[in-house]
Amino acid sequence: MSKLRLAIVGAGPAGIYAADILLKAERAFDVSIDLFEQLPAPYGLVRYGVAPDHPRIKGIITALRDVLDRGDIRLFGNVRFGEDITLEDLKRHYNAVIFSTGAIRDADLDIPGIDAESSYGAADFVSWFDGHPDVPRTWPLDAESVAVIGNGNVALDISRMLAKHAVDLLPTEIPENVHAGLEASRITDVHVFGRRGPAQVKFTPLELRELGELRDVDMVVYDEDFDYDEATQNAIASNKQIMVIDRVLQSWRKRPGVNNAGGEASRRLHLHFWARPVEVEKDADGRVAALVYERTRPDAEGGVVGTGELREVPIQQLYRAVGYFGSPLPGVPFDERHGVIPNHEGQALQPDSNEIVPGVYATGWIKRGPVGLIGHTKSDAMETVRHVINDQGSWWQPEDPAEDAIPALLAERGVRWTDLDGWHRLDEHEIALGAPHERARIKVVPRDEMVNVSRGE
Repeated sequence: MSKLRLAIVGAGPAGIYAADILLKAERAFDVSIDLFEQLPAPYGLVRYGVAPDHPRIKGIITALRDVLDRGDIRLFGNVRFGEDITLEDLKRHYNAVIFSTGAIRDADLDIPGIDAESSYGAADFVSWFDGHPDVPRTWPLDAESVAVIGNGNVALDISRMLAKHAVDLLPTEIPENVHAGLEASRITDVHVFGRRGPAQVKFTPLELRELGELRDVDMVVYDEDFDYDEATQNAIASNKQIMVIDRVLQSWRKRPGVNNAGGEASRRLHLHFWARPVEVEKDADGRVAALVYERTRPDAEGGVVGTGELREVPIQQLYRAVGYFGSPLPGVPFDERHGVIPNHEGQALQPDSNEIVPGVYATGWIKRGPVGLIGHTKSDAMETVRHVINDQGSWWQPEDPAEDAIPALLAERGVRWTDLDGWHRLDEHEIALGAPHERARIKVVPRDEMVNVSRGE
C-alpha cells in the first residue's frame, strides 16, 4: 500500500477543510498531512479578516478546531513559504502540495487621486483592527468625515467599525491597541458609496440590519435613490434577500436624519447609491480632501450608466473596499490579471501552455478568487482533493519522506515554528487575559509575543 505525504500551505478554512476532506475520503493509500501557516496561529481570515463584533461568524473556528484537535494533522505555524521552506523543499519531502493561501491584498481602484495620503485599502484596516501581527500597531483616525467605497460585506464591516463607539466593542476580543485607537477617533460621518442601486448591493441582509442597530449612530439614506425602475421592482418582488434588504432600507427612510435632516446621534452613517467614484481630490499637502462621484442610473439590463452629473463630498480619509486580490508565491504559477494560481479544478496549470503542473494544487480564494462563503470553500476543497487522489501516477517521488525531516529542517534553519500544542497555549493565554475584564479574550498582537507564549518560552 502506498502513502501520500501531503503539504498544505495556508491554515485557514480552505486548507483545514481540504485536509479534513482528504482524510475522510475513500482512497487506496494512507495519508500524512502537514499544514504550514505563516502566522503563529491558525484559522486565517476567520481570525484576521472578520470584524471582532461578529462572534457568530467566528463560531466557524469551533468546527476548524475540532478538525485540528483530532491529532491526525500536524501544524507548523510561523513558517513563511518561500523563505523558511521552499517549493524545492516540499518536493524533497512530500508527494504533493495544496496551496490555500487566500487573497489578502486589496484590489486596485483606478481613479485619479486614489494614491492620496489618507487613502487606504480595506485589507490593511481590517488587519489592523483584527490585531494582525505584521501591520503597524497604530492607525490614524484623525478625520471627521470618511468615505468607504464598495457595497459588499467588507465595506459594511469597515463602515460599522468606523462608526461604532469603541466602548461598545469592549465585550469582543478586540486588541487593546485597537480599542485605544478607536476610542480616540474624531469621526462624526461615514459615507458609503456604491455605483449601483439599493436592490443591487452585494452585502447580506444580516450585515445591513446590524448597521441600523448601532448605538448613537444615525442611518442616513436619500429619497432620490429609491425611485425604482420596473426591473428593480421585479427583483424586489421575486427575490427574498433583495426584498429583505429593501425592507430594511425603507424602514430607515422613516427615521430622523434621512436626507441629512439631522438626527440626534453624535455620529452618522450615510449610504449613497447610484454613485460611481470618479476622482479623489487632494489638498495642498497631498491629503484626501473630497470624493467626486458621478450619479448613475439603471440601464434596464441590470447594469448602470453614467448620467454625467458630478457631485462632491468633502472627506479627510478614504477606504476602498472593492475586493481582495491574491499574492504570487515563489516558484508557483500565478495569473497576474486575476490574482490566482491558474488551475483546472484545482490542478495548477502553466500560464503560457495550460499544461498541468504535477504535484501542485490550489483551493480557496487563491484558486477561484475572493468570492463565495464558507460553503463554497468546502465544495471547492472537495474538487481539488478529488484530483489529488486521482493523480497518484503523477505525484512527486520525494527523496526523504520521513516525518521527522521537516522539524529537523526548520530547526537547522533557526525557524521558531509553533505547533498545535502551542496554539492551545496561546488560545488559553488570550482567554485568560480577557477573563478579568469579562471579555471573550484579548488578542495578543506582537508576533514575537505570540511565538514566545506558543513555545512556552
